[in-house]
Amino acid sequence: MDYIAEYKRWMEQAEHDPMLLEDMKKLDTDAAVEEAFYTELEFGTAGLRGIIGAGTNRMNRYVVRRASRGLAETILDAEGSEGAKRGVAIAYDSRNYSDVFAMETALTLASCGVKCYLYGSLRSVPQLSFTVRHLNCIAGVVITASHNPPEYNGYKVYWEDGGQCAPDRAKAILEKIRGFGYFETEPMEYSLALSSGMLEIIGKEVDEAYYASTMTLLLHPEELKSYGDMINAVYTPLHGSGYVPVTEILKRIGVTNLHVVPEQAEPNGDFPTVKAPNPEDPNAFTLAKALAEKVNANLIFATDPDADRLGVGVRKPNGEFLMLTGNQTGALLTYYILSSLSEQGRLPKNGLVVKSFVSTALADAICRDHGIEIKDVLTGFRFISEWIEHCARTGEYEFLFGFEESYGCLAGGFSRDKDAVCASMLICDAACHYAAKGLTLYDVLEGIFRKYGFYKEAVKSYTLSGKEGMEKIAGAMSRLREAPLSDIAGVQVTAYEDHAEKARRLANGEVVDTGLPKANALRYLLEGGAWVVVRPSGTEPKLKVYIGAVGATEEDSERAAERLMGFMRERIEALLK
Repeated sequence: MDYIAEYKRWMEQAEHDPMLLEDMKKLDTDAAVEEAFYTELEFGTAGLRGIIGAGTNRMNRYVVRRASRGLAETILDAEGSEGAKRGVAIAYDSRNYSDVFAMETALTLASCGVKCYLYGSLRSVPQLSFTVRHLNCIAGVVITASHNPPEYNGYKVYWEDGGQCAPDRAKAILEKIRGFGYFETEPMEYSLALSSGMLEIIGKEVDEAYYASTMTLLLHPEELKSYGDMINAVYTPLHGSGYVPVTEILKRIGVTNLHVVPEQAEPNGDFPTVKAPNPEDPNAFTLAKALAEKVNANLIFATDPDADRLGVGVRKPNGEFLMLTGNQTGALLTYYILSSLSEQGRLPKNGLVVKSFVSTALADAICRDHGIEIKDVLTGFRFISEWIEHCARTGEYEFLFGFEESYGCLAGGFSRDKDAVCASMLICDAACHYAAKGLTLYDVLEGIFRKYGFYKEAVKSYTLSGKEGMEKIAGAMSRLREAPLSDIAGVQVTAYEDHAEKARRLANGEVVDTGLPKANALRYLLEGGAWVVVRPSGTEPKLKVYIGAVGATEEDSERAAERLMGFMRERIEALLK
């Protein structure tokens, strides 16, 4: 891409757009210009995501308009006028310019002849996913960059099943996007869009439908009515979209002792109280922990800006909080759901749990114990949602629960993306059920480990921003493929998977299909149940290393995990030099 020529085209446009001109002036070095224009934001199954600012490699109104034009043309090509009439549901979170980009999306689609349903205030990702299916829309868009730092925003596209776009659909949208320039699409006027019926503001009745559907997933609703006050919890929405739906649904199910962190309750795209609004980061809980000490809470939890990720902390016997990993939360909820359904005589013989292939094998052990099938899928909740749709369409399985190690969970399938609102409800449901038995969630988690083994997982991310960083990441993956590891930290590799080739090579030389779609990821299965995965992030300039180990004691599993990660850290850092 000739970034200098593209920069000049944008400067010409800026003569007619004072806001764009202001952003262009911020590109005050040759390096800044190159970073903003050397490439275009990649459109994939997670849509677009990038730093807010002027340029083809940034999130701005013109990038949003072009993406929306590509989405509109994809809908018209695939579904014709019927798809255009069914329309697109649009939501946005609390990030800077999210409301602006949502309106640009709606009015651009309207100008292309595609009807839009727009939320008038911020909503969570799971609510948008639910809305697509509830309104029978052909597609949906959420303006969000999830848990990224405040300088980011993004554009996530959903299809009619409520899940994020499948790879082939994302590819079709990208091809359409590339057929348009950045400045050739004009949005429809807002008043005209409303008066013509091309734009409709979504009403409260959809929120009510979402709450009602989600509450059907409660496993012990009567206990919550009787013992809901036993839960003393602190919640923080981290300045995001979770505040209204989480507090509303917990109030409705009977959680009366909920304390919201006041400094983090109001939406704020600058996220002033945290370095990054990420519930995976223990530092995001600093204010929640302080409030928990003040009110003597026994449970703390947080949702990220678009309320698809949930972070949980449980009080230990020594008074400190254990911050659960996404794997621990996923395993805890898997156990709670399966054991509760079993006790109630409602556990279906064809029940199904789905998790990403970088998530804990503890869930496999729990499912085996309950006679329930578990499936591994590639990273990205899109692939879990495909199994939900398969269950609904064929009846082969009954979907029960899905989760990713990156703090995303979902039950039921009313929504088709990870749902921190639903997960918050289930965590409180579980806390109340076990409290009535004299147990804390910490007690239950410890009991799970004693029963099934001590599983330990870890992830290491290498962030290498810019063009040079992306090239180093690609080079590291290439060299790993050139010389596959036969052992890791002295533990033999029993199977090596290259998902770019969909090939699994067993230690005896046999090669079989992984059964999963193609992806830029390597997985090593090791003796004794340990595993390692290396993959670039699909949404950020990162290379990620995941490891999992299991031992008879907590100390055994921690030592094994440290050895595996130490070996991989040394290998990856050498490759990235």
